[in-house]
Amino acid sequence: MTPRLIVLNGPPAVGKSTLAGCYATDHPLTLNLDVDRVRDLIGGWRDDPGAAGLLARAVAVVAARAHLRGGHDVVVPQSVARPGFLEQLEAVATETLAAFHELVVMADRAAVLRRFAERARTAADPARAEPAEVAALYDRLTAYLARRPHAVVVPSAEGAVDETYRLMLTHLDAEE
Repeated sequence: MTPRLIVLNGPPAVGKSTLAGCYATDHPLTLNLDVDRVRDLIGGWRDDPGAAGLLARAVAVVAARAHLRGGHDVVVPQSVARPGFLEQLEAVATETLAAFHELVVMADRAAVLRRFAERARTAADPARAEPAEVAALYDRLTAYLARRPHAVVVPSAEGAVDETYRLMLTHLDAEE
């Protein structure tokens, strides 16, 4: 079976990491490559989050390549609203003969802001962004999607993880 490189793009607090975890649980040996977790492993990342983020993405590209070459799926839950990282991942999929899937988990702007605020309020490690930054990212992401014609939007309703996950799997199966 051809390995899959699945990018779960979308704004913060929309369920990307939860869906990636579901996929990895249901598909043994899948690498759930959460770039934010990789960034957290970089010493002093909070002192220069931009540089740390670029380093984490570079590590993620190398890890994805190695895992796909081993014949296993990789799922990358990450908000991406600028060119570069997606193109690198797509190139890795092509190079390793993996199927590339770009899914964008979305909810309406108001729901994303509400969910982000709730997550920030209850998190052990408070939010890494301000609500205005999340709103700006949402707007950039929405504009960026117009330049990604093969991206498939997966609607994410609050509290409907199972339904959203089933929809995600349906899109993945339809693309193969």
